[in-house]
Parts: sequence; structure tokens; C-alpha cells
Amino acid sequence: MSGAFRKENSNDTISFNGRQRSRAFRDENSDDVICLECKQKFLTGNDLQRHLRDTCYPEEIRHYIKKLTDHIEDQEQRSKIEDIFWRNKELLQSTPSVVNVSPQSAIKTADYPPIYSKQYPASEKDQQLKLEETNKLLAQGRIEESNSPWSSPVVLVKKKDKSVRFCIDYRKLNAITIKDAYPLPKIDEILDQLAEAVYFTKLDFKSGYFQIPLSKEDRPKTAFSTRDGHFQFIVLPQGISNGPATFQRIINNILGPARWRYALAYIDDVIIYSRTFEEHIDHLKEILQLLNESRFRLNPEKCEILKTETQYLGHNIKNGDIHPNEEKIKCLLNTRTPATAEEACRFVKAAEYYRRFIPNFSMIAEPLRKSVPTAKSGKRGYRSQITLTKEEITASEQLKQILTGELVLRIPSTRYPYKVQTDAGENGIGAVLLQVYPDGGHPVAYISKKLTAAQKRWSTIEQECYAFIHSLEKCHIYLRGIKFVWETDHHALIRLKNKSQTNKRCERWRLKIAEYDFRINHIAGRRNVMPDYLSRSPVDEAEEDSDEFIPTGTKATQTDELTFYGQHNPTIVAAVQTRSMKNQ
Repeated sequence: MSGAFRKENSNDTISFNGRQRSRAFRDENSDDVICLECKQKFLTGNDLQRHLRDTCYPEEIRHYIKKLTDHIEDQEQRSKIEDIFWRNKELLQSTPSVVNVSPQSAIKTADYPPIYSKQYPASEKDQQLKLEETNKLLAQGRIEESNSPWSSPVVLVKKKDKSVRFCIDYRKLNAITIKDAYPLPKIDEILDQLAEAVYFTKLDFKSGYFQIPLSKEDRPKTAFSTRDGHFQFIVLPQGISNGPATFQRIINNILGPARWRYALAYIDDVIIYSRTFEEHIDHLKEILQLLNESRFRLNPEKCEILKTETQYLGHNIKNGDIHPNEEKIKCLLNTRTPATAEEACRFVKAAEYYRRFIPNFSMIAEPLRKSVPTAKSGKRGYRSQITLTKEEITASEQLKQILTGELVLRIPSTRYPYKVQTDAGENGIGAVLLQVYPDGGHPVAYISKKLTAAQKRWSTIEQECYAFIHSLEKCHIYLRGIKFVWETDHHALIRLKNKSQTNKRCERWRLKIAEYDFRINHIAGRRNVMPDYLSRSPVDEAEEDSDEFIPTGTKATQTDELTFYGQHNPTIVAAVQTRSMKNQ
């Protein structure tokens, strides 16, 4: 009998390498091993294993392992990586799973009485969608019927492709939840760890929050209603304020001593890093086994295996070099060349805001200075077309390079507080994420986007608020779970966070900011120069707001025009959507 097999009991179930398998048994009349799937006989365990991998294991597993390793050119290296995944193939299964940890208590509300919120009005089509989504969640074992006195409202959110997301608005529940102070890892410390690595593997969980069991005491607090029933979550729902801390605690405990040595996790973004291929094989084998034993499920579409260059937490990492992602700087680098004196003036003033960090700023910017109006010239010809000279174009490009280089742009540090400055113009929105160092605010990322025709017709307060919402989407990895400041030159937004809005769109956006911990400050327009410049020269193409609500309580013709989607793998998120949630 092959050393890889042993007979377990009288039922002839076979164990392979110490782990029970149900896909083979040993023939009583010979030493042959028989595949349970196709009844084919094999002389050795190795023959059976090759057969199972090539033929009888689920097609989706074979597809994902091939897709994850196809880019590895060295056949021997690829074979070793494939073998590790085959030994932990359960990680790639599409069936829902719950992690093997004790049920989590993540919603402590002290002595507060239950909160009951009335359901929002919904059309007949919306009601049918709610029924379909709750039935799927019931079938997946993620919710159960409830008699809880708690209830949070269901919200239907339209996505870019006109499909919809079934959401629970936990804003009121979050307001009374005691904050879990479990820390998220510091981004700058993570980047320091990755700087000396050569090989990287990134792992993404499939609906990570839904893999975490929720305590029986917390389940009633997650309750929500539709016209067809009252339900509560069995697993960790997305959108509760302590979700990130709860997930971080679990993944840290699972990774154990490997953390800060060759594996790290920022909430549900896991990275394995090593100096040599041989080390990476050992590290990958250990981490995948830990996750598999914990019954996690990965999202293979979002995983990256054995890379020598990777993007993590907003930075490109390769051979010890760490630089900001292009996304963080392109909105400044790709702004158009000034075509009027006014545009040239705005660029100079935006750059001048950071002049304390730029040696010889006056000398570099001097060719563009003639566009800045003086007391004598006033603003004559301010908006007339101009053509920059070669010297002026060189000065403009040099300033852009400096503003996106190490002198000004900084890798995030948890030692200094963040602030977001935003602005909206006629054609676009602009923002800059800064960290306040002792010598002033250093940019971390530049943000801009054009407005659609519909967005250009929004009121000023809506456009100004949208600039902040878009900034949160772009910078969530830095801003979630910490205190920061939002600076806006639109005074009407100062009370946005704490006061209900008569403007329905702004009131909806209050849902998106409910989980962020920030203070709103008014800033004079003359000091808001970089967001102002970016909003007037936006780079990213216009797109509809991905979280526009589906009309509810309106005429049937308005909802009938919508295309509904979501027949498979529905995603339930709360009003605040982070990147990890979006990827689930």
C-alpha cells in the first residue's frame, strides 16, 4: 500500500497525507486506488492525485488555479505554487463558508433601548427586488427570520451599470454603538516592512465580513424589515461601525507569529512578502494552510500570486522602491496646459501654496509670473487666450514634477493628522489629501473629476458635497478608522454631519459619511487654491454617482426604466462603502 494512503475504518475511506478525502477508496481485492467520481483505478496515490487535478476536481477549482499561476514562466516554480493551492483548494470554493472562530460581539450598545426605524417607501418593483435578495441571503445562511424589536431601514442603491445594491442603513445603530478601539495597522509601518521584499502575494477574501459569525446577543440589533418579513444577520453585516476592528482582530489572530515577519493584513487585504522564492514558497504554504484551516474563502479574481511588483495601500512597491500610485498624482500631472492668463495664474497660486517645501520656487515659477495680475494691470485680458512659450511650459511641467515628487508629496505617516480640502467648479470637482507636518500640510494625493451634464445642473451645495464624497471613495484606506479634518470653502456644509438636510441628495450622502470620524472646518476661498485649480482642470472622466438612489414612491414609469441585476452573489452593504466592501 502506498505510504500516502491508509485505510481508515471498515468503510474503506482513504486518508491522503493525513487528511481525510472522500474522492477515493481502496479496492478490497487489490492495492488499486479507485476514484469515487469516475471509478477509474490507479496504482499509486500520486497517480490518483494527478488524475483528480486534471479531471475530477471541480472545474472552477482547476480554472482558478490555472488563472492564478499562468503568469509564472518558470515551470518548476509554477508547479510548486500549483501544488500549494491544490493542497488548500477549499479556499477557492464558491460555496459560502463561516470562519472557525467564536461568534463575535461587535455591536455593544450598553443600556440603550432598541431602535426602530420605519421602512422607506418603495415601488412594487423595488419590493420584489427586496424579496429576491432576502431569499438569497436566507438560502446562503447569512440571515434568519427574527422577532427582534430592533429595525434598520433597507435602502436600494443604484450602481454604475444600473444594477442595484441591497443595503441596510445602520446609521442610527452606529451612533449608539460603543467603539471598538482595536487598532488597524499603521500604513507607514507596513510599507517599511515591504521595502526589503522581492516577492509578493496578495489575497482577497470573498465577502469577507459574511464569513465572520455574529454572536446571538448581537444578531437582533442587525434586524431589518421588508413587507415580506423581519430578518436579522447571522454573520457580520457590512456597514456596522466596529466591522473593520472586528475583522482586523480575527485575521491578526489567525496570522499569529507570521505578522510583521512575512505576512500582514490591513483589514481584509492580506499580503505575503519574502526576499527569495524559496522563502516565499514556505510562507505561502503556511499562510494558505492557516486560512484554509480557519475555513476562509478567497476571491481568486482579486488575488495576485508571486509578483515582483505590486500595488498595496495606494503605493507601488518593487525592489525596495516605494512610490505613490499613479492614481494619486495623475490628477495634477495630467492637468491641461494653461490656455488663458486666468488658468496660468490659478496654477501659480496653487503651486505657491506649497512654496515652503520647494527650494528656489520664485526662480522656477518666474516665467509664469507675468500671468499673475498686479495692482496696476488689474485683470485686463485675464480670460483671453494665450500660448505659453517653451520656457513657460518648462516651468509649468517642472512645478508639477516637484509637487508630485518626494520634496512635497509624502508617504503617509500615522504620526501626523490628515485633512481633506475640496472644491467644486463649473465643470469638475477637485480635492487634495494632506498630512499636517510641523512644517505645514504635505499632500498625499491629488484628486479631480469632470462633472456629467446632469451633475453640472446640481445646486452648488450638491456639487461641493459630492467633491467630499468622491474624496472619501478615493482615500478611504487612509481615512477610515481615524480622526481627520475636512476643509471646505462652502459655508453651508459646515453643519452637514450633524443636521438633517432638506436637500435629498445631500441627506443621502450623510449615510456615506456616517462611519467616518471627522470635523468640518470652513476655509477661505483664497486659501483653498489647490482644490480650486484641480476642479477647474479636472482629469478623471465624468461618471454618474454610483450611489444614486433608485427612485422610490414615484410613478411606475420611473422605476420601470431601470435595468435590474443581481441574480447571483448579491452584495449587502451599508450606506458607507469602503474599497474592501466594494470588491466583495
